[in-house]
Parts: sequence; C-alpha cells; structure tokens
Amino acid sequence: MAINQKEVFFVSDKSKYLDVIDQQAALFTDVSDKIWEYAELSLMEFQSAKLYCDVLTKEGFSVETPVAGIETAFKATYGSGKPVIGILAEYDALSGLSQQAGVAERKELVPNGSGHGCGHNMLGAGSLAAAFAVKKYLEDGNSGTVIFYGCPGEEGGAAKAFMARDRLWQELDIALTWHPDDVNQVTSGTCNTCIQTEYKFTGIASHASGDPELGRSALDAVELMNVGVQFLREHMPDSARIHYAITDAGGNSPNVVQPHAQVLYMVRSTLAKDALALQERVDKIAQGAAMMTETTMKKRFIDGCSNTVPNKVLESLFWKNFNEVGVPSYTEEETAYAKALISSYEMTKDSLPGAACEENDEIAAYVDQMSQHGTLPLNDFLIPYHFSTRQSPGSTDVGDVSWLVPTAQINVVTFPSKAPGHSWQNVSCGRTSIGHKGLLTAGKVIASTAIDLFENPQIIAEAKAEFEKRAAGGYYCPVPDDAVPTVVGGQM
Repeated sequence: MAINQKEVFFVSDKSKYLDVIDQQAALFTDVSDKIWEYAELSLMEFQSAKLYCDVLTKEGFSVETPVAGIETAFKATYGSGKPVIGILAEYDALSGLSQQAGVAERKELVPNGSGHGCGHNMLGAGSLAAAFAVKKYLEDGNSGTVIFYGCPGEEGGAAKAFMARDRLWQELDIALTWHPDDVNQVTSGTCNTCIQTEYKFTGIASHASGDPELGRSALDAVELMNVGVQFLREHMPDSARIHYAITDAGGNSPNVVQPHAQVLYMVRSTLAKDALALQERVDKIAQGAAMMTETTMKKRFIDGCSNTVPNKVLESLFWKNFNEVGVPSYTEEETAYAKALISSYEMTKDSLPGAACEENDEIAAYVDQMSQHGTLPLNDFLIPYHFSTRQSPGSTDVGDVSWLVPTAQINVVTFPSKAPGHSWQNVSCGRTSIGHKGLLTAGKVIASTAIDLFENPQIIAEAKAEFEKRAAGGYYCPVPDDAVPTVVGGQM
C-alpha cells in the first residue's frame, strides 16, 4: 500500500533536527576516518566498536555490549515507549585491501593490510549521524525510542543473523539502514540466502610410494567432495549457487599422503529454507567422501544470512525524504579525482547505473540522460524509485532483519561511477570529501524518514501489514542453535 499523503502528517520543517548533522559533521566524518584507519576484519572490530560505544555514551545513549554473545556487537538506546525504530551500522573491513586515501593509483598503506573496500566505515558513521538527529527530535518531548545497532561481521560472520536467531530484532517496529555505493537510490528487490560451512578431513600420513596402502588421504576426501558437488549442480534450482575454496591442501610434499585437508563452502539460494535443504545435500556428499577415503570429517558452521524482504511502504517513504534532502554535489577537484580512479579500473560493466534500469525503460531513459550515457564520473542525481521483487546475486545479513521486522535501505554515492565492489579504489575514496558528503546525506535521509515514522503510526501499521504478507512463509534462520560466531570465512 502506498502512502496516502492526505491521511498522514509530515513534519514540514525538519531542519532543526537535520542541522544536528551539519553542526556535528566533523564528529561523524572523524568517526568514519578513524574506523577507516582501524580497518578491522569481521568480528575483530574492537577499536571500532569501542569508539562507537564511547561516542554514543557521551551523547547520552544507554549502551549495552556485548550483544548476542558477540564481543564487538552492541546496541545504544535513547528515548522510551513506542514506536521503536532501529538504525543499523556496520564497521568491518576486508583483507588485502590496504590503500592510501585520496590516491588514484595502487599504494598500500600497510603491506598486506586490510581496507574498507565496501565502505562500512562510512556506513556506520552515516547511521550514527541519523541517530543523533533522531535523538534531538525525541529530546523535544516526542515519544518513542531509537536504537542504534552496532552490527559487526557483515563481510564474514553475519552478526545480524545471530541477532535474529536470538530474536533481538523483534523488539523493533521498523529497521532502517543504508549502504555506500556509486548511485543514489532507494534499494528494492531481494537477494540470495548464503550459508558458509567448513569441512575438515583428517586421514593418516604415510610414504606415498613406499607405503601408499597405509595412508588415508584427507586431500582425496576434499577432491571427492568437490566432484560430488559438481554432479549436484545439475540437480539444484537455477537460482541456487555453490562456491568453494580449498583452505588446506594438506601440505607441499607430493610424496606424503596428506593427513589433513579442509574446504570452505558457500551455499546460496533465494529462500533460506531452500538453501538449508541444499546444504543438507552438500553435508551428505562430505560424509560420503569421508567414507570412501576412510577419513574422518568435522563440519563447522561459519555464517549464514537470509534474502531480503522488500517493503514498498517504507521504500516509498525513503524516496520522499531522499527527494527532500537532495543528493551531494561535487567540486572540480573531486570530479577530477573520480575520473582518475575510473581510469584505474581494469574492467567495468557496460551498463547504466542503478538497479531499476534493467526493469523499467522510462527510468533507464532518464538515467541514460542524467548519467551522460553512463559516463558521468560521479552520479550526482537521484534515480527514480522502482519497487521490485527481483533477485540480485549477492547476500547480506540485513536480510535476516527484514524477515523479522519491516526493513528498508538506501544507497548514497560515496564512490565514483561503476566502482568495482570490494576494491582498493573504494578504500581510496572512503576517506575523502566524496565519502564524507555521502555519509552525511545518508544520515539526513534516514533521520528524516525515522521522524516521519514517529509522527505517523499509521505508516508503521501499513508497513507491518505489507510485511506480514511478504514474510508469510515464516523465518527460517540459517544459523544453527548451537553455532557461535567464528572469525574465519569468505566474503558475502
């Protein structure tokens, strides 16, 4: 159901609340820059989490940590009563992406170090800005509660899914978040469920030539498992995907029967229930490989996250506020830097920016004109909103939130056009004025949307009614009851 503007009241002048973001812009950009420097990997974001907790405590939020048994997870609450609106933050980096800021060529800051190739330093800081603005609104005598969630391990750990397993999100009425990108848009559609599992095989070492009959090869087990999964690919849904990486090949000596080997698997499908069913088949193949080689196999759950549930009511409200706030504009210097970064891309997709272009010809025509046929260095325009149920190939643990509470997201430009995902170019841009402008804009859009929700409980009711229909199949948590957060794994 779309928002009926005749039946709701919107705060006509939110400037006094959004002014908080402008007045404290230096604080939010400083938080972003510090977390960019920390560049801590999933579930190891100790400095980043402490920084947030300190800033939020100083601002008057009630901070609780750890959350869901995760040391670097926290929640910060302000206000009382209903409605309860959550704002989500992430702050983990990626390995191997250390890069100097503001430089348009590959220059590591720390040899073999980490970097924020997905922009989570900005994601968390923009959400922090929104929480501060909403706090100002609540201080003016308005009822309701805002909760800022520190969500570690999005790149490998899926903290939000662990929080979902513990039903943490059910304390909310609405959840809002954003993600750095090369476009300004309200996100819609769905994505893939993703489950990561490690299989460790143990055999018996022996001389591969002198006593081969005495050996039991763990590497053979891994290879047989991989072969078995290859045959499984013919018999799984078209929407499903399976990826793997051999993380231990058993050693470097071919004349030794490998006594240990392990492989990390990712199983994806649209719905969690389908991914879980496919996961069971992969487990059986692993067991069969162990039987064939007379080795032992230990399985360890790494992480898992569900597909997203779109919500047209919330997305429409985001769209309204994004239009009101506007998008960043750029200087000649920023544009020149963006062009230099673009020239460093090894390859780019030949497509128009924005997800809606592939589904809506009118939007595609508009974006084609505004982006100068996809050649604009920085996309300084807002892509028209298009509701979608289309599946994208990636995965995010925001999906698990969206199965338990109405959830919506936006993208804001923080990177040059067609920036490669998880790249050193993104790291370089993540501590520049381009990134700063993006995170401050995101904070304003999220804050404006939250204030409208506080003012209009009927919009929340509409969002919940839509949610009940779209999530009617029920939530299948991809995280087992006995699983614990694990500091290993690949990226989403």
